[in-house]
Amino acid sequence: QVQLVESGGDLVQSGGSLRLSCVASGLTWDYYHIGWFRQAPGKEREGVSCISMSHDITYYADSVKGRFAISRDNDKNTVYLQMNNLKPEDTAVYYCAAASGPPYSNSWSWGDLYNYWGQGTQVTVSS
Repeated sequence: QVQLVESGGDLVQSGGSLRLSCVASGLTWDYYHIGWFRQAPGKEREGVSCISMSHDITYYADSVKGRFAISRDNDKNTVYLQMNNLKPEDTAVYYCAAASGPPYSNSWSWGDLYNYWGQGTQVTVSS
């Protein structure tokens, strides 16, 4: 049984930092890539970043480039999203998701390609 569990969401002031974690179990780790998505109230789900589990491939949404960094610890089956210089517009529920195969630059942010999803963690950035 595949399970993704996010943690690390919190209330933080504008300009602050948070690190989200996504622990995956039940996956053949190397065959997947992990994406972070977010959804704010009344807005569509947005792809934030993704990372290949077996190659040095990462992608970021333009809105977070230079502020967010995705990384992985294969020994712990964990993907991290380090979020710096947070802004109120980063407020959302953040989800991690797993998709098989490598990520591609033109499709990594398509949520429909991801097979497994976590339950989400709330990030709130106050101004």
